[in-house]
Amino acid sequence: MKKDIATPARTKEILAKHRFQLKKSLGQNFLIDLNILNGIVEASGFTEEDGVIEIGPGIGALTEQLAKKAKKVVAFEIDDRLLPILEDTLSPYPNVEVIHQDVLKADLTDIITTKLNDTEHIHVVANLPYYVTTPILMKLLEDRLPLKSITVMIQAEVADRIAASPSTKEYGALSIAAQYYSDAKKRLHVPASVFVPAPRVDSAVLKLTIREKPLVHVTDEAWFFKVFHACFANRRKTIINNLVHNLVGKENKALAQQGLERATIDPMRRGETLSIEEFAALSNELDQLLNESH
Repeated sequence: MKKDIATPARTKEILAKHRFQLKKSLGQNFLIDLNILNGIVEASGFTEEDGVIEIGPGIGALTEQLAKKAKKVVAFEIDDRLLPILEDTLSPYPNVEVIHQDVLKADLTDIITTKLNDTEHIHVVANLPYYVTTPILMKLLEDRLPLKSITVMIQAEVADRIAASPSTKEYGALSIAAQYYSDAKKRLHVPASVFVPAPRVDSAVLKLTIREKPLVHVTDEAWFFKVFHACFANRRKTIINNLVHNLVGKENKALAQQGLERATIDPMRRGETLSIEEFAALSNELDQLLNESH
């Protein structure tokens, strides 16, 4: 049995054997710490009856640990230069399938139906490239996939933003979007030193447990997203100013004020002080008022 991939010596050996040159543009940093990998697997909480989707397997360090415990692993890799390496490193694991595709362009519903239909629950577990963290997470959440959880290693600062509470400097549109669909908890701090090459910032493992239904009821989901994004567009501005400048226009200022009044929100507050429940109330009131005025 080959030694685990996630050690400094084995990672070096694999990269040298395949003469692999890292691409900065793809955010390639390979994990060389088994304890961290085991921590990610443990945090995700999947069982041997479950299926796992991985994004950006690299040379297979995390994939290998997932394959040892999951029923099936489907991994998306965008870099075709890594495909022969993965074929080599993952050859002992017949329960892994690598798909050469950008996950942002993939039909994940179809992949789940065709490739993971014999698994009990489906989880996403991944060490995400920093530069596409937000679009990938939002796609996974907004596509309403039948997922039980998403456990990802991401930039520590982004993990703080996603798991943030109101009235903190980290709290923003990303916090609300993620918490609307899931319960977000930071699970592990990961120092830059456990990667090759070491990134400039530390990482964190974040677990999103998918809610059976969104945290709050909104009459129009797309509108709700527009409302809170508008309220965070300029953090120094009051809610009323942000709504007027970024959403409803000056001609609808009175209507925006009425919506805030109905939702019992002081128009002089700033976006980061509002809870997700307050944003939902505001969105629903504005939605009703705008429909009535047309």
